[in-house]
Amino acid sequence: MKPNKMNNKEINKIMKKYKYVFETLENYDKTHELPFQRKRIDITLSVSTINKLKKLRDKTGKPISQIIEEKIKNC
Repeated sequence: MKPNKMNNKEINKIMKKYKYVFETLENYDKTHELPFQRKRIDITLSVSTINKLKKLRDKTGKPISQIIEEKIKNC
């Protein structure tokens, strides 16, 4: 029995349907990072900015990192 071979039409259909997945994997091969991974960084902020972030954290119940990410995404 012959194994089923995919024709170009089927391959293109799959590539189009899962384009994001293939691009993500291609980027992972280059960078070894996935877009949904989280990465810790060190930044320097003024005391007043830190206090504002802490107030927002207490008010919303969200972690400071999530507050920052939401503000950046809304830019």
